[in-house]
Amino acid sequence: MEAYEQLLHDLMVEDDRIVVMTAENRAALRNLPDVAPDRFIDVGIAEQTMIGAAAGLALRGRIPVVHALATFLTLRAFEFVRTDVGIGKLPVKIVGAVPGFLSDGNGPTHQAVEDIALMWGIPDMGIFTPADETEMLEGLPEVIASEHPFYIRFIGSPGRVAHTEPFEMGVAETLREGDDVAIVSYGFCVALAVEAADRLAEDGISVRVLNLRTIAPLDREALLAACDLPLVVTVEDHFVHNGIASILAGILMEEQKTAAVLPIGLPTWFEPGTLDRVLEHAGFTPDQLAGRIRERLEAN
Repeated sequence: MEAYEQLLHDLMVEDDRIVVMTAENRAALRNLPDVAPDRFIDVGIAEQTMIGAAAGLALRGRIPVVHALATFLTLRAFEFVRTDVGIGKLPVKIVGAVPGFLSDGNGPTHQAVEDIALMWGIPDMGIFTPADETEMLEGLPEVIASEHPFYIRFIGSPGRVAHTEPFEMGVAETLREGDDVAIVSYGFCVALAVEAADRLAEDGISVRVLNLRTIAPLDREALLAACDLPLVVTVEDHFVHNGIASILAGILMEEQKTAAVLPIGLPTWFEPGTLDRVLEHAGFTPDQLAGRIRERLEAN
């Protein structure tokens, strides 16, 4: 079995409350039906039904881990997530495949670029946004063990950054230290942020890079500390509105604090294509990110 399904199976062996569900999205789960047939449920292309069934199982003491494309889980099934799972604060774990730029070849209907905004709007909903498979596997046991519902931005690609700190719920990871600018990112874009920081470092610009491993719970202290630097840059494969830049703005308002912020996100849905072309067209290559940050620093 691949690493993700092997870990799920190991957790299922340890805890017989765990039930794995999918809405005909078995890419990361191909072998589980054979090794855990009594606790694997495929509802077919029926995300709303799956969330409703997961809520029912949770009410009966189970821990459902549900899988589908991120856009369908957070959009098509949103009312069911909000009402059936969110209001009851049920421990359903919602695993969204191909979020953000990872849906590269798909058009707007399959692009989950407003998922963070939607899940952030549900009280007590956790949001786990690992930077790579390594981090996802490290954090998954704690996320599944949590009593809260959780949305997980699934990422199956190998480790892309050298992690500096062990996973800790609600604690951002500092991947680079710096005093001139802070880049705050999560998920797939973390590696892009690190590469952009390395390019800026070649110009003598000192860059702090924060990896928001969980957006909920959120590391407010790390974000507020970043706001003490001359510039904070948020980088996310999500709509620029109602993403982490908006969350940061809300925190600054609550704290009655000001900061120079450069939000880098998507103004609208991205042009589908191969991943490298998507990044270039959207302005998210490390060189493009570094260029935009350099221009803003020079303008200040």
